[in-house]
Amino acid sequence: MSKKISMLLIAAALGLTTVTLSACGDNDGPAEEAGENIDNAADNASDAADDAADNVSDAADDAADSTEDAADDTADELDDATDNN
Repeated sequence: MSKKISMLLIAAALGLTTVTLSACGDNDGPAEEAGENIDNAADNASDAADDAADNVSDAADDAADSTEDAADDTADELDDATDNN
């Protein structure tokens, strides 16, 4: 008799495990989907902020290079003007 009870307990445990695992499927509820949408939006916003920061950094580098070039050109012109006199 105890063998039958053991078998019934094992069968019940397997059945409960099957039901539990089937509940973990891809059937997300509205709260889970909303959470995923929020996560995706946060990731997209972070990526956009990183891209904007990169663009600002590139523009600042370009402006610094242009300013340096202009200063060098001005120095060269001043040197040329003072050398000729």
